[in-house]
Amino acid sequence: MATPVTLAAVAVLAVCTLLPFSRSGAWWVRGWDFPRVQLFVFGLLVLTAVLAVPGLSGPTLAVSVSVVLCCLVVQGWWIYPYTPLARKHVPKASQKDPQRSLRILTANVLTPNRQVEPLLQMVHDHIADVVVTLESDAWWEQRLDALEATHPHTVKCALDNLYGMHLYSRLPLSETRVEFLVEEDIPSIHTLLHLPSGEQVRAHFLHPAPPSPTENEQSDERDAELVIVARSIAESEMPVVVTGDLNDVAWSRTTRLFLKLSGLLDPRIGRGMFNTFHAGVPFMRWPLDHIFHSAHFRLGEIRRLGAFGSDHFPLFSELVLEGDAGAVDTHFETNGEDEALADDLASEESVSKEDVPSPGSR
Repeated sequence: MATPVTLAAVAVLAVCTLLPFSRSGAWWVRGWDFPRVQLFVFGLLVLTAVLAVPGLSGPTLAVSVSVVLCCLVVQGWWIYPYTPLARKHVPKASQKDPQRSLRILTANVLTPNRQVEPLLQMVHDHIADVVVTLESDAWWEQRLDALEATHPHTVKCALDNLYGMHLYSRLPLSETRVEFLVEEDIPSIHTLLHLPSGEQVRAHFLHPAPPSPTENEQSDERDAELVIVARSIAESEMPVVVTGDLNDVAWSRTTRLFLKLSGLLDPRIGRGMFNTFHAGVPFMRWPLDHIFHSAHFRLGEIRRLGAFGSDHFPLFSELVLEGDAGAVDTHFETNGEDEALADDLASEESVSKEDVPSPGSR
């Protein structure tokens, strides 16, 4: 009995590893982009079982071991950049100049969650300049308005569809727009942040819907939003920050395409995964909440904060404007295949980079 079960496990591992290579946007395909760490661990267990089962020998054993090793290499290749073994994408800031620093707290609050006080305390403890909440409805807006005493510059889009979004900022805002880029009920916020130094930062706050059987059966809407925002950002010469719950993992094909098209950096590369979801299931976690920025910034710090009743942990990042934007290697470069894929994703949803507000471009 052990031999058929072991061979079945090898087959399952192989299928789950191969599916994400498909360009299909179907949720049951794209969903396998997420648990690569779990599949890597599963692969190690399967390899142990293959070597330990006495009934496997000869060509069957050789093929099974080869398949499992190939799967481990593939899964490891995708997640390796998000380990401390990889070269850091973003250098550490040489000093934390408060006049040129930007402290951002990103939190998916989970609409039915009612534990607002721990989140407010985290904002206070970490002296966040900018707080962006996702899934925040009218109930959350009423409670979050307590932040207005210290964060008077606000953007509010309370929705009861799990896609409400709120922005509270110590820093002045300008050229602010709330847009529904791809789907009519999925908002995004676009604004200029004014640092104490007088410098301006272009900021985009996003929360596209995921591919899932209960929401969008395809990833096309999510992917199209990321593509057009990336292409809009690529034309900017000013400092840029993008953050939010992208409903995609850091190592996915689409996130990598976003980095290639935008030229932005991911401070997690070379530092860790900073898994923000699922807060309640330790063995099923992956990085859904993101912070990307232009090469104008160096990293002060990045950390995953504590649980507050949501299914997401908050993500806290401190970025420091420092040095020449051209002095940092962005690692990723586009090719013809990337551009063609981006064209297809945008055209399928009839959207383009011109639909994305570009604050600071006037």
